[in-house]
Amino acid sequence: MVVDQIKAPVQKEMDEFEHKFRESMKSSVPLLDKITHYIVKRKGKQMRPLFVFLSAKLCGGVTESTYLAASLIELLHTATLVHDDVVDDSNERRGFFSVNALWKNKIAVLVGDYLLSRGLLLSVDNNEYRLLQIVSNAVREMSEGELLQIEKARRLDISEEVYFEIIRSKTASLIASCCACGAASANAGEETIKKMHRFGEIVGIAFQIKDDLFDYGTGNGIRKPTGIDIKEKKMTLPLIYALNKASGTEKRAIVNTIKNHSTNPGKVTEVIDYVIKSGGIEYATQKMNEYKQTALKIITDFEKNESRNSLEQLVIYTTERKK
Repeated sequence: MVVDQIKAPVQKEMDEFEHKFRESMKSSVPLLDKITHYIVKRKGKQMRPLFVFLSAKLCGGVTESTYLAASLIELLHTATLVHDDVVDDSNERRGFFSVNALWKNKIAVLVGDYLLSRGLLLSVDNNEYRLLQIVSNAVREMSEGELLQIEKARRLDISEEVYFEIIRSKTASLIASCCACGAASANAGEETIKKMHRFGEIVGIAFQIKDDLFDYGTGNGIRKPTGIDIKEKKMTLPLIYALNKASGTEKRAIVNTIKNHSTNPGKVTEVIDYVIKSGGIEYATQKMNEYKQTALKIITDFEKNESRNSLEQLVIYTTERKK
């Protein structure tokens, strides 16, 4: 598996992190312990801790602060996911029941609050204020990005500029904080921390554009279009491009379909077909590849070693993954 190869330079550290992260979530309240155990068992690929450890190794080496940084980010990230599922009224997360589906909204919100507090205390108790500052900024930006998207979704009038601001805040800020925290935990200077933050931000934007493209399928028959973003009235880059190219009449018709008929599969397919025919997929792919190349260029400023190689492979994986 590609991800396993990418992890190779920090596999030992990632394994040790697993144990430390489980410890950081423990509680004396049986219900809370049961729920956090459920969350840990259903974790994803752990891409964010991977960015932390590879960035640290690139910028001087993994330290105890690196483990703390990875735990802090995972705690705060998990808290935002639990809260997101409540906000979105979602019953699934990575193919499993979400916390709110199993234990209802009130408990899910309190679990999210608990995870948030664990992250804050982990930083404060260990005097890791620089890491706390980096991650707290990311959480603030994520909240702002979500609210900006909700505000704009009501009118379906998102410009390309606003779209990039939303995804920079919503998705890219967290990956940026992973890379910045990794550098900071390795005692890198401020310039290096800023450079790694920028690197993570660019990778995060490319990652989100790739997610947008999944809504329209893979283009090779492996993955069929889902139209989920259209059903949820989310304005993504392929759709924004198509609307910018559309005539006034076409634009009104598409916006009307998204506003009033987004639950009709036939109508959603019509929008998908229009976006594909208008060149929206090619345009978004081109933009994604531009961000990919920018990220790869930033990383060339660092010494060539196995950590840099893995980060380069991680950038490529981000834009070429199949799910």
